[in-house]
Amino acid sequence: MRGLPNLRLAALAVTVAVLNGSCTTTTEVNGQPVASNQRPGTPNEPDARKRASIRLQLAATYYQKGQFSIAIEEIQNALKLDPNYAEAYGLLGLVNMDQGKRDEAEANFQRALQLDNDNPEILNNYGWFLCQSGRERQSIDYFKRAAAAKTYATPAMPMQNAGLCMLRIKDLTAAEEYLKHSFELDASNPITKYQLSRLYLKLGQLERARFYYGLLPSGQDAGAEVLWLGVRIARAEGDARTEQQLATDLRRRFPDSREAAALRREAFDE
Repeated sequence: MRGLPNLRLAALAVTVAVLNGSCTTTTEVNGQPVASNQRPGTPNEPDARKRASIRLQLAATYYQKGQFSIAIEEIQNALKLDPNYAEAYGLLGLVNMDQGKRDEAEANFQRALQLDNDNPEILNNYGWFLCQSGRERQSIDYFKRAAAAKTYATPAMPMQNAGLCMLRIKDLTAAEEYLKHSFELDASNPITKYQLSRLYLKLGQLERARFYYGLLPSGQDAGAEVLWLGVRIARAEGDARTEQQLATDLRRRFPDSREAAALRREAFDE
């Protein structure tokens, strides 16, 4: 793996599984009414959900590519087929969040949770929305509920998100707790290991910082973030040789990165 995954994408767990559920006759998407000819309890209902899930899979693909307008169109198509599709509202919330439409995103997530209050993916994504909206403390309950769901295949993700959220408000004690829990649940996640190493460097616990750093990609597989963190740890340890080696590698391989710019400024404490 070269470098770390995009943190925004790493925080999202969009599920578009085929689920059975009843449908109402109308709903709204971004304030626009969406009609449906599907009636509750009819024989075609499972087929409607299946077709809606295909539309939502397409929407998720467009969303991840940053093609928001097409993603919204496909979500609308999914909701025409199944107006009570909680995951569709959850994805719509993510799209609106990324477009800076916070009021619309809030309404989307609330509707999704109204339809499926225990859906761990929706809980996780709403928690991330709260974290990005300056409601970091409020987000933790949603992350915890998501992680506790027995049906959730990736409980480490909301714990990682909780840790990242606490780092935003510089609550290092809470951040350490949630990131360590995430690591215990999934020791393979590079973002969790990176953030733990970075956290322990900030706390001056260099042995722990070095431990988690040693679990990250090295050599040609190390990205700019990892190389820069290694420079800072080596500098804090007084290991001038390793510091110079990593700094040279960073300048050579990623000369235009923000990490290389920080190195040029000697901004080791930023």
